[in-house]
Amino acid sequence: MRRDSLTWTFYGAFVVWGWFLYSFNPSVPLLAEEFGISAAQAGLHGTAMAAGAVLASWAAPTLIAGRGRRAAIVVALGLVAAGVVGLVLAPSLWVSLPSVAVMAVGGNVAIASSQAGLARHHGEAASAAVTEANGVGSSVGLVGPLAAGLCVAIGWGWRPAVAVTVVLAGVVVWRALRIPVGGAMTPPTRGPHAVAQQPHAHAVVRLDGPHGVEPVLGSVEATAVAVVERPDETEPTAPAADQPALAAQALARRRLAAWCFLGSLVAAIALENVTTFWSTDLVRDQTAAGAGIATATTAGFVAGLSAVRFVVGPMSLRVRPALLLAVSFVVTVAGWAVLWTATSPTVAVAGLVVAGVGCGAQYPLSVALLLSTAPGAQDSAQARATLAGGLAIGLAPFVLGALADAVGVHTAFLVVPAIAVLGGVASVLGGRALLSGRTPAVRSSVRPTP
Repeated sequence: MRRDSLTWTFYGAFVVWGWFLYSFNPSVPLLAEEFGISAAQAGLHGTAMAAGAVLASWAAPTLIAGRGRRAAIVVALGLVAAGVVGLVLAPSLWVSLPSVAVMAVGGNVAIASSQAGLARHHGEAASAAVTEANGVGSSVGLVGPLAAGLCVAIGWGWRPAVAVTVVLAGVVVWRALRIPVGGAMTPPTRGPHAVAQQPHAHAVVRLDGPHGVEPVLGSVEATAVAVVERPDETEPTAPAADQPALAAQALARRRLAAWCFLGSLVAAIALENVTTFWSTDLVRDQTAAGAGIATATTAGFVAGLSAVRFVVGPMSLRVRPALLLAVSFVVTVAGWAVLWTATSPTVAVAGLVVAGVGCGAQYPLSVALLLSTAPGAQDSAQARATLAGGLAIGLAPFVLGALADAVGVHTAFLVVPAIAVLGGVASVLGGRALLSGRTPAVRSSVRPTP
Protein backbone atom coordinates (compact mmCIF):
# COMPACT_ATOMS: atom_id res chain seq x y z
CA MET A 1 0.00 0.00 0.00
CA ARG A 2 1.44 3.37 -1.07
CA ARG A 3 0.61 6.28 1.22
CA ASP A 4 0.53 9.68 -0.45
CA SER A 5 -0.66 13.16 0.55
CA LEU A 6 -4.26 12.22 -0.18
CA THR A 7 -4.01 9.18 2.08
CA TRP A 8 -2.65 11.27 4.95
CA THR A 9 -5.33 13.92 4.45
CA PHE A 10 -8.03 11.28 4.78
CA TYR A 11 -6.23 9.96 7.87
CA GLY A 12 -6.53 13.45 9.37
CA ALA A 13 -10.30 13.06 9.79
CA PHE A 14 -9.66 9.98 11.92
CA VAL A 15 -7.18 11.93 14.05
CA VAL A 16 -9.80 14.60 14.82
CA TRP A 17 -12.51 12.06 15.58
CA GLY A 18 -10.22 9.86 17.65
CA TRP A 19 -9.03 12.73 19.81
CA PHE A 20 -12.59 13.84 20.56
CA LEU A 21 -13.95 10.37 21.34
CA TYR A 22 -11.12 9.33 23.63
CA SER A 23 -10.87 12.63 25.48
CA PHE A 24 -14.62 13.21 25.91
CA ASN A 25 -16.06 9.71 26.43
CA PRO A 26 -13.96 8.97 29.58
CA SER A 27 -14.98 12.40 30.87
CA VAL A 28 -18.74 11.68 30.74
CA PRO A 29 -18.93 10.47 34.39
CA LEU A 30 -17.13 13.68 35.43
CA LEU A 31 -19.59 15.75 33.40
CA ALA A 32 -22.44 13.92 35.17
CA GLU A 33 -21.03 14.89 38.56
CA GLU A 34 -20.50 18.47 37.44
CA PHE A 35 -24.06 18.87 36.12
CA GLY A 36 -25.59 16.87 38.99
CA ILE A 37 -27.29 14.37 36.67
CA SER A 38 -27.74 10.58 36.69
CA ALA A 39 -25.69 8.08 34.69
CA ALA A 40 -28.66 7.48 32.38
CA GLN A 41 -28.95 11.21 31.69
CA ALA A 42 -25.21 11.41 31.02
CA GLY A 43 -25.63 8.47 28.66
CA LEU A 44 -27.90 10.69 26.57
CA HIS A 45 -24.70 12.16 25.12
CA GLY A 46 -24.37 8.85 23.32
CA THR A 47 -27.93 9.28 22.10
CA ALA A 48 -27.04 12.76 20.85
CA MET A 49 -24.10 11.24 18.99
CA ALA A 50 -26.49 8.71 17.49
CA ALA A 51 -28.86 11.43 16.31
CA GLY A 52 -25.93 13.16 14.63
CA ALA A 53 -24.79 9.91 13.04
CA VAL A 54 -28.26 9.18 11.67
CA LEU A 55 -28.40 12.62 10.08
CA ALA A 56 -24.86 12.15 8.78
CA SER A 57 -25.86 8.90 7.07
CA TRP A 58 -28.05 11.04 4.79
CA ALA A 59 -25.86 14.14 4.72
CA ALA A 60 -22.58 12.43 3.74
CA PRO A 61 -23.62 10.98 0.34
CA THR A 62 -25.71 14.07 -0.38
CA LEU A 63 -22.80 16.43 0.31
CA ILE A 64 -20.32 14.29 -1.61
CA ALA A 65 -22.58 14.08 -4.65
CA GLY A 66 -23.62 17.74 -4.57
CA ARG A 67 -20.39 19.46 -3.51
CA GLY A 68 -17.64 16.88 -3.87
CA ARG A 69 -15.63 14.94 -1.31
CA ARG A 70 -13.26 17.77 -0.39
CA ALA A 71 -16.08 20.21 0.37
CA ALA A 72 -17.86 17.53 2.39
CA ILE A 73 -14.79 17.00 4.58
CA VAL A 74 -14.22 20.74 5.07
CA VAL A 75 -17.86 21.44 6.00
CA ALA A 76 -17.93 18.41 8.28
CA LEU A 77 -14.84 19.45 10.23
CA GLY A 78 -16.27 22.96 10.56
CA LEU A 79 -19.31 21.42 12.26
CA VAL A 80 -17.00 19.42 14.53
CA ALA A 81 -15.25 22.59 15.67
CA ALA A 82 -18.56 24.41 16.25
CA GLY A 83 -19.99 21.50 18.23
CA VAL A 84 -16.91 21.14 20.42
CA VAL A 85 -16.90 24.88 21.23
CA GLY A 86 -20.54 24.61 22.30
CA LEU A 87 -19.78 21.55 24.41
CA VAL A 88 -16.84 22.95 26.34
CA LEU A 89 -18.76 26.15 27.07
CA ALA A 90 -21.99 24.33 28.00
CA PRO A 91 -23.40 25.24 31.43
CA SER A 92 -25.97 22.43 31.47
CA LEU A 93 -27.16 19.23 29.85
CA TRP A 94 -29.56 21.10 27.58
CA VAL A 95 -26.64 22.89 25.92
CA SER A 96 -24.18 20.01 25.88
CA LEU A 97 -26.59 17.58 24.18
CA PRO A 98 -27.28 19.64 21.03
CA SER A 99 -23.60 20.57 20.86
CA VAL A 100 -22.63 16.90 20.83
CA ALA A 101 -25.27 16.23 18.16
CA VAL A 102 -23.82 18.95 15.89
CA MET A 103 -20.31 17.61 16.49
CA ALA A 104 -21.47 14.08 15.68
CA VAL A 105 -23.00 15.15 12.37
CA GLY A 106 -19.67 16.67 11.34
CA GLY A 107 -17.53 13.87 12.70
CA ASN A 108 -19.52 11.12 11.02
CA VAL A 109 -19.66 12.94 7.68
CA ALA A 110 -15.89 13.46 7.84
CA ILE A 111 -15.24 9.79 8.67
CA ALA A 112 -17.72 8.48 6.09
CA SER A 113 -16.26 10.71 3.37
CA SER A 114 -12.68 9.80 4.24
CA GLN A 115 -13.30 6.10 4.73
CA ALA A 116 -15.02 5.65 1.37
CA GLY A 117 -12.33 7.85 -0.18
CA LEU A 118 -9.58 5.61 1.20
CA ALA A 119 -11.37 2.52 -0.13
CA ARG A 120 -11.68 4.16 -3.54
CA HIS A 121 -8.07 5.34 -3.52
CA HIS A 122 -6.41 2.11 -2.40
CA GLY A 123 -8.51 -0.52 -4.17
CA GLU A 124 -7.50 -4.03 -3.19
CA ALA A 125 -5.47 -2.72 -0.23
CA ALA A 126 -8.56 -1.04 1.23
CA SER A 127 -8.75 -3.28 4.31
CA ALA A 128 -5.18 -2.30 5.22
CA ALA A 129 -5.81 1.40 4.52
CA VAL A 130 -9.07 1.57 6.46
CA THR A 131 -7.59 -0.35 9.39
CA GLU A 132 -4.47 1.80 9.45
CA ALA A 133 -6.55 4.99 9.30
CA ASN A 134 -8.46 3.88 12.38
CA GLY A 135 -5.14 2.99 13.99
CA VAL A 136 -3.74 6.45 13.34
CA GLY A 137 -6.85 8.04 14.80
CA SER A 138 -6.86 5.94 17.94
CA SER A 139 -3.07 6.38 18.36
CA VAL A 140 -3.48 10.13 18.51
CA GLY A 141 -6.58 9.62 20.63
CA LEU A 142 -4.44 7.62 23.06
CA VAL A 143 -3.20 10.93 24.43
CA GLY A 144 -6.81 12.09 24.95
CA PRO A 145 -7.63 10.23 28.19
CA LEU A 146 -4.17 10.98 29.52
CA ALA A 147 -4.66 14.67 28.76
CA ALA A 148 -8.13 14.62 30.33
CA GLY A 149 -6.83 12.83 33.43
CA LEU A 150 -3.95 15.29 33.76
CA CYS A 151 -6.23 18.30 33.37
CA VAL A 152 -8.58 16.92 36.03
CA ALA A 153 -5.69 16.11 38.38
CA ILE A 154 -4.30 19.66 38.23
CA GLY A 155 -7.71 21.22 38.67
CA TRP A 156 -8.51 22.42 35.14
CA GLY A 157 -11.30 19.94 34.57
CA TRP A 158 -11.91 17.89 31.43
CA ARG A 159 -12.75 20.76 29.08
CA PRO A 160 -9.26 21.90 27.96
CA ALA A 161 -8.39 18.39 26.75
CA VAL A 162 -11.57 18.16 24.66
CA ALA A 163 -11.01 21.68 23.25
CA VAL A 164 -7.84 20.48 21.48
CA THR A 165 -10.21 18.92 18.93
CA VAL A 166 -10.87 22.38 17.47
CA VAL A 167 -7.18 22.93 16.72
CA LEU A 168 -6.82 19.53 15.08
CA ALA A 169 -9.91 20.14 12.93
CA GLY A 170 -8.45 23.43 11.71
CA VAL A 171 -5.18 21.76 10.69
CA VAL A 172 -6.96 19.06 8.68
CA VAL A 173 -9.21 21.62 6.95
CA TRP A 174 -6.13 23.58 5.89
CA ARG A 175 -4.56 20.38 4.54
CA ALA A 176 -7.71 19.27 2.70
CA LEU A 177 -8.02 22.61 0.92
CA ARG A 178 -4.55 22.07 -0.55
CA ILE A 179 -5.52 18.75 -2.18
CA PRO A 180 -6.76 19.16 -5.77
CA VAL A 181 -10.13 17.73 -6.72
CA GLY A 182 -9.92 14.51 -8.70
CA GLY A 183 -9.48 10.78 -8.26
CA ALA A 184 -10.67 9.67 -4.83
CA MET A 185 -11.15 13.34 -3.87
CA THR A 186 -14.21 13.15 -6.07
CA PRO A 187 -15.82 16.26 -7.62
CA PRO A 188 -19.59 16.80 -7.47
CA THR A 189 -21.58 14.26 -9.45
CA ARG A 190 -25.00 15.88 -9.12
CA GLY A 191 -26.42 19.39 -9.20
CA PRO A 192 -25.22 22.59 -10.87
CA HIS A 193 -21.61 22.00 -9.78
CA ALA A 194 -21.42 18.51 -11.23
CA VAL A 195 -18.30 17.64 -13.18
CA ALA A 196 -18.23 15.00 -15.90
CA GLN A 197 -16.55 11.88 -14.54
CA GLN A 198 -13.91 9.93 -16.35
CA PRO A 199 -14.99 6.38 -16.99
CA HIS A 200 -13.90 3.89 -14.43
CA ALA A 201 -14.58 0.28 -13.71
CA HIS A 202 -15.21 -1.72 -10.60
CA ALA A 203 -13.51 -5.03 -10.18
CA VAL A 204 -15.23 -8.00 -8.67
CA VAL A 205 -12.39 -9.06 -6.41
CA ARG A 206 -11.82 -12.75 -5.86
CA LEU A 207 -13.16 -14.20 -2.67
CA ASP A 208 -10.25 -16.60 -2.32
CA GLY A 209 -6.95 -15.24 -3.50
CA PRO A 210 -3.67 -17.14 -3.22
CA HIS A 211 -3.39 -16.27 0.46
CA GLY A 212 -7.05 -16.68 1.35
CA VAL A 213 -7.75 -12.98 0.97
CA GLU A 214 -11.37 -11.99 0.90
CA PRO A 215 -12.55 -9.20 -1.42
CA VAL A 216 -11.69 -5.68 -0.33
CA LEU A 217 -13.28 -3.10 -2.55
CA GLY A 218 -13.14 -3.30 -6.27
CA SER A 219 -12.92 0.31 -7.37
CA VAL A 220 -10.29 1.03 -10.01
CA GLU A 221 -9.88 4.72 -10.74
CA ALA A 222 -8.33 4.44 -14.15
CA THR A 223 -9.29 3.64 -17.68
CA ALA A 224 -9.70 -0.09 -17.51
CA VAL A 225 -10.22 -2.95 -19.83
CA ALA A 226 -12.77 -5.55 -18.76
CA VAL A 227 -11.49 -9.06 -19.13
CA VAL A 228 -12.96 -12.46 -18.42
CA GLU A 229 -10.92 -14.26 -15.80
CA ARG A 230 -10.26 -17.88 -16.57
CA PRO A 231 -11.34 -20.09 -13.67
CA ASP A 232 -8.67 -21.81 -11.63
CA GLU A 233 -8.22 -25.52 -12.24
CA THR A 234 -9.02 -26.17 -8.58
CA GLU A 235 -12.31 -24.29 -8.71
CA PRO A 236 -15.66 -25.86 -9.50
CA THR A 237 -17.10 -24.95 -12.84
CA ALA A 238 -20.66 -24.96 -14.05
CA PRO A 239 -22.33 -25.13 -17.45
CA ALA A 240 -23.11 -21.78 -19.04
CA ALA A 241 -26.84 -22.46 -18.70
CA ASP A 242 -26.47 -22.57 -14.91
CA GLN A 243 -24.70 -19.22 -14.70
CA PRO A 244 -27.80 -16.99 -14.15
CA ALA A 245 -29.03 -19.15 -11.29
CA LEU A 246 -25.58 -19.34 -9.75
CA ALA A 247 -25.12 -15.58 -10.09
CA ALA A 248 -28.46 -14.97 -8.37
CA GLN A 249 -27.45 -17.33 -5.57
CA ALA A 250 -24.10 -15.59 -5.19
CA LEU A 251 -25.82 -12.20 -5.00
CA ALA A 252 -28.18 -13.45 -2.30
CA ARG A 253 -25.25 -14.71 -0.25
CA ARG A 254 -23.39 -11.42 -0.62
CA ARG A 255 -26.48 -9.64 0.66
CA LEU A 256 -26.59 -12.00 3.62
CA ALA A 257 -22.91 -11.30 4.24
CA ALA A 258 -23.62 -7.55 4.13
CA TRP A 259 -26.28 -7.87 6.84
CA CYS A 260 -23.99 -10.02 8.98
CA PHE A 261 -21.10 -7.57 8.76
CA LEU A 262 -23.49 -4.72 9.50
CA GLY A 263 -24.38 -6.66 12.66
CA SER A 264 -20.73 -7.14 13.63
CA LEU A 265 -20.15 -3.44 13.01
CA VAL A 266 -23.00 -2.50 15.37
CA ALA A 267 -21.54 -4.83 18.01
CA ALA A 268 -18.06 -3.34 17.53
CA ILE A 269 -19.25 0.24 17.94
CA ALA A 270 -21.41 -0.66 20.94
CA LEU A 271 -18.50 -2.40 22.68
CA GLU A 272 -16.08 0.44 22.06
CA ASN A 273 -18.48 3.13 23.27
CA VAL A 274 -19.79 1.43 26.40
CA THR A 275 -16.19 0.75 27.42
CA THR A 276 -14.93 4.27 26.84
CA PHE A 277 -18.06 5.83 28.38
CA TRP A 278 -18.31 3.77 31.57
CA SER A 279 -15.00 2.03 32.31
CA THR A 280 -13.99 5.10 34.34
CA ASP A 281 -16.92 4.50 36.69
CA LEU A 282 -16.20 0.76 36.85
CA VAL A 283 -12.56 1.36 37.78
CA ARG A 284 -13.53 3.90 40.45
CA ASP A 285 -16.18 1.54 41.85
CA GLN A 286 -13.97 -1.56 41.91
CA THR A 287 -10.56 -0.12 42.81
CA ALA A 288 -11.36 3.08 44.73
CA ALA A 289 -9.09 5.02 42.34
CA GLY A 290 -9.38 8.80 42.18
CA ALA A 291 -11.19 10.55 39.34
CA GLY A 292 -7.99 11.58 37.53
CA ILE A 293 -6.41 8.11 37.71
CA ALA A 294 -9.64 6.34 36.73
CA THR A 295 -10.08 8.60 33.71
CA ALA A 296 -6.49 8.03 32.64
CA THR A 297 -6.87 4.23 32.79
CA THR A 298 -8.99 4.42 29.63
CA ALA A 299 -5.68 5.09 27.86
CA GLY A 300 -4.96 1.39 28.33
CA PHE A 301 -8.01 0.52 26.24
CA VAL A 302 -7.03 3.02 23.56
CA ALA A 303 -3.44 1.74 23.57
CA GLY A 304 -4.60 -1.79 22.79
CA LEU A 305 -7.05 -0.41 20.26
CA SER A 306 -4.32 1.49 18.45
CA ALA A 307 -1.57 -1.13 18.53
CA VAL A 308 -3.65 -3.92 17.01
CA ARG A 309 -4.83 -1.76 14.10
CA PHE A 310 -1.30 -1.47 12.77
CA VAL A 311 -0.92 -5.24 12.98
CA VAL A 312 -4.29 -6.44 11.74
CA GLY A 313 -4.20 -4.32 8.58
CA PRO A 314 -1.27 -6.19 7.00
CA MET A 315 -2.56 -9.46 8.47
CA SER A 316 -5.89 -9.00 6.65
CA LEU A 317 -4.02 -9.29 3.35
CA ARG A 318 -2.81 -12.78 4.32
CA VAL A 319 -5.47 -14.17 6.65
CA ARG A 320 -9.19 -14.08 5.95
CA PRO A 321 -10.49 -10.82 7.50
CA ALA A 322 -13.71 -12.53 8.67
CA LEU A 323 -11.63 -15.02 10.68
CA LEU A 324 -9.63 -12.21 12.26
CA LEU A 325 -12.89 -10.46 13.07
CA ALA A 326 -14.35 -13.50 14.82
CA VAL A 327 -11.20 -13.98 16.91
CA SER A 328 -11.25 -10.31 17.94
CA PHE A 329 -14.59 -10.75 19.71
CA VAL A 330 -13.13 -13.66 21.72
CA VAL A 331 -10.20 -11.46 22.76
CA THR A 332 -12.62 -8.73 23.87
CA VAL A 333 -14.40 -11.15 26.20
CA ALA A 334 -11.04 -12.17 27.71
CA GLY A 335 -10.15 -8.54 28.37
CA TRP A 336 -13.58 -7.87 29.86
CA ALA A 337 -13.13 -10.78 32.28
CA VAL A 338 -9.85 -9.30 33.59
CA LEU A 339 -11.35 -5.80 33.88
CA TRP A 340 -14.57 -7.01 35.53
CA THR A 341 -12.73 -8.93 38.25
CA ALA A 342 -9.99 -6.31 38.81
CA THR A 343 -9.54 -4.86 42.30
CA SER A 344 -6.54 -2.63 41.53
CA PRO A 345 -6.00 0.03 38.86
CA THR A 346 -3.01 -1.89 37.47
CA VAL A 347 -5.03 -5.04 36.79
CA ALA A 348 -7.88 -2.93 35.41
CA VAL A 349 -5.50 -1.30 32.94
CA ALA A 350 -4.26 -4.75 31.86
CA GLY A 351 -7.85 -5.83 31.21
CA LEU A 352 -8.55 -2.65 29.28
CA VAL A 353 -5.47 -3.20 27.11
CA VAL A 354 -6.60 -6.73 26.20
CA ALA A 355 -10.16 -5.55 25.56
CA GLY A 356 -8.77 -2.78 23.37
CA VAL A 357 -6.77 -5.30 21.34
CA GLY A 358 -10.02 -7.11 20.60
CA CYS A 359 -12.12 -4.03 19.91
CA GLY A 360 -9.44 -2.38 17.80
CA ALA A 361 -9.79 -4.91 15.01
CA GLN A 362 -13.57 -5.04 14.98
CA TYR A 363 -14.74 -1.76 13.47
CA PRO A 364 -12.21 -1.43 10.61
CA LEU A 365 -12.54 -5.09 9.60
CA SER A 366 -16.34 -4.97 9.79
CA VAL A 367 -16.57 -1.84 7.66
CA ALA A 368 -14.01 -3.10 5.12
CA LEU A 369 -15.88 -6.39 4.77
CA LEU A 370 -19.20 -4.57 4.49
CA LEU A 371 -17.82 -2.31 1.77
CA SER A 372 -16.45 -5.36 -0.04
CA THR A 373 -20.00 -6.63 -0.53
CA ALA A 374 -20.89 -3.48 -2.52
CA PRO A 375 -18.24 -2.86 -5.19
CA GLY A 376 -19.01 0.39 -6.99
CA ALA A 377 -21.37 1.62 -4.26
CA GLN A 378 -19.01 2.36 -1.38
CA ASP A 379 -20.57 5.69 -0.37
CA SER A 380 -24.04 4.11 -0.13
CA ALA A 381 -22.71 1.17 1.89
CA GLN A 382 -20.81 3.57 4.12
CA ALA A 383 -24.03 5.54 4.69
CA ARG A 384 -25.74 2.37 5.92
CA ALA A 385 -22.78 1.68 8.20
CA THR A 386 -22.96 5.22 9.59
CA LEU A 387 -26.69 4.87 10.27
CA ALA A 388 -26.30 1.50 12.00
CA GLY A 389 -23.31 2.74 13.98
CA GLY A 390 -25.25 5.79 15.08
CA LEU A 391 -28.02 3.61 16.46
CA ALA A 392 -25.43 1.57 18.37
CA ILE A 393 -23.87 4.71 19.86
CA GLY A 394 -27.30 5.98 20.84
CA LEU A 395 -28.53 2.83 22.53
CA ALA A 396 -25.51 1.11 24.08
CA PRO A 397 -24.12 3.82 26.45
CA PHE A 398 -27.63 4.87 27.49
CA VAL A 399 -28.70 1.28 28.23
CA LEU A 400 -25.58 0.56 30.26
CA GLY A 401 -25.97 3.88 32.10
CA ALA A 402 -29.60 3.07 32.94
CA LEU A 403 -28.59 -0.40 34.12
CA ALA A 404 -25.82 1.12 36.22
CA ASP A 405 -28.39 3.36 37.94
CA ALA A 406 -30.58 0.32 38.64
CA VAL A 407 -28.15 -2.47 39.56
CA GLY A 408 -24.71 -0.85 39.76
CA VAL A 409 -22.03 -0.39 37.11
CA HIS A 410 -20.32 -3.72 37.91
CA THR A 411 -23.41 -5.80 37.15
CA ALA A 412 -24.33 -3.56 34.22
CA PHE A 413 -21.03 -4.41 32.54
CA LEU A 414 -22.34 -7.95 31.94
CA VAL A 415 -23.83 -6.59 28.72
CA VAL A 416 -20.32 -6.44 27.25
CA PRO A 417 -19.76 -10.22 26.79
CA ALA A 418 -23.34 -10.60 25.55
CA ILE A 419 -22.73 -8.05 22.79
CA ALA A 420 -19.37 -9.65 21.96
CA VAL A 421 -20.96 -13.09 21.51
CA LEU A 422 -23.55 -11.67 19.11
CA GLY A 423 -20.83 -9.89 17.15
CA GLY A 424 -18.73 -13.04 16.93
CA VAL A 425 -21.64 -15.10 15.62
CA ALA A 426 -22.44 -12.45 13.01
CA SER A 427 -18.83 -12.35 11.80
CA VAL A 428 -18.66 -16.15 11.42
CA LEU A 429 -21.92 -16.28 9.48
CA GLY A 430 -20.86 -13.34 7.32
CA GLY A 431 -17.54 -14.97 6.48
CA ARG A 432 -19.22 -18.18 5.42
CA ALA A 433 -21.77 -16.34 3.29
CA LEU A 434 -19.03 -14.28 1.64
CA LEU A 435 -16.98 -17.34 0.70
CA SER A 436 -19.98 -19.22 -0.63
CA GLY A 437 -21.14 -16.16 -2.58
CA ARG A 438 -18.55 -16.71 -5.31
CA THR A 439 -19.80 -17.48 -8.80
CA PRO A 440 -17.94 -20.70 -9.76
CA ALA A 441 -17.09 -20.17 -13.39
CA VAL A 442 -16.86 -16.79 -15.06
CA ARG A 443 -15.95 -13.78 -13.03
CA SER A 444 -15.36 -10.17 -14.06
CA SER A 445 -12.22 -8.33 -13.18
CA VAL A 446 -10.27 -5.41 -14.49
CA ARG A 447 -6.70 -4.52 -15.22
CA PRO A 448 -5.46 -1.00 -15.81
CA THR A 449 -4.21 -0.20 -19.27
CA PRO A 450 -0.50 0.60 -19.54
